[in-house]
Amino acid sequence: MTLRPTPSQTVGPFFAFGLDRPEWADLTDGGKAQGEKIRIEGRVFDGDGQPVPDALLEIWQANAAGKYAHPEDRQDKEVDRHFRGFGRCATAEDGSFAFATVRPGPVPGRGNALQAPHVTVCIFARGLLRHLYTRIYFEDCGAFNESDPLLASIEDPSLRATLIARKAGPATYRFDIRLQGEGETAFLDF
Repeated sequence: MTLRPTPSQTVGPFFAFGLDRPEWADLTDGGKAQGEKIRIEGRVFDGDGQPVPDALLEIWQANAAGKYAHPEDRQDKEVDRHFRGFGRCATAEDGSFAFATVRPGPVPGRGNALQAPHVTVCIFARGLLRHLYTRIYFEDCGAFNESDPLLASIEDPSLRATLIARKAGPATYRFDIRLQGEGETAFLDF
């Protein structure tokens, strides 16, 4: 008798069959969304530092005004009909991914304390029985980053730095994700 893993014992690589829609990586409706258009690019690495060629990333974020396209966001701000607020991208053979989006505006958090502009990321990959969550903050949002409640809660500066996307060119930010090991990305416990 041959033992085979059941779906509850392993994850992926199923993503390309039904979930990889390259057009979902553009949250700007072909550049029609309001606000500063940016590109977020990076790579996903495993614990050995090898690229993960079959991961799937989902992102969601507020629009440029700091409003989510969600009924629970009751702020008196306009929803941008050209900005979806949600995107999905499968990694390539070299573990790379890229999203076209807008720089998000700051949003209120607990007690109406402003959170720094950020993008929430969910990572699905083989070997992960539960998906992982993290956030992307932007290095050029200094004062916002300094007062952000989540960033302030991370005492280790090197761990906090794993959540900061770095400028990689005009309107382009670099954000690599390390699933474990040295330089592991800080993941959130939801």
